[in-house]
Amino acid sequence: MARPEKRAKADIDLIFHALADPTRRRMIEALTDRPYALSALAEPFGMTLTAVSQHLRILEQAGLVRSEKLGRVRSCRIEAAGLAVLQAWVSDRRSLWERRLDRLGDILDEPG
Repeated sequence: MARPEKRAKADIDLIFHALADPTRRRMIEALTDRPYALSALAEPFGMTLTAVSQHLRILEQAGLVRSEKLGRVRSCRIEAAGLAVLQAWVSDRRSLWERRLDRLGDILDEPG
């Protein structure tokens, strides 16, 4: 079993890979508003359902999107847990740099 920090790194790597593609980012933006049927999600992109499915598979592997088949319709929606992983990663980096900059400010404020 992978150690938690290795698992977290793998998750964030998958998330950044998924978000590196502008089409997938646009899909995430669309799904932020509401769930979509696969065919409705594909419309504005002018691509085949197969191509959209491939993009969705990458987003699903990254934990950013969830899809399910209800009858003959595949429905897609945003997966908040995946976004929470990304938010935590960014927050950790922000916190680290804020502490470093605070320390630098303290050093610069010391009388010379």
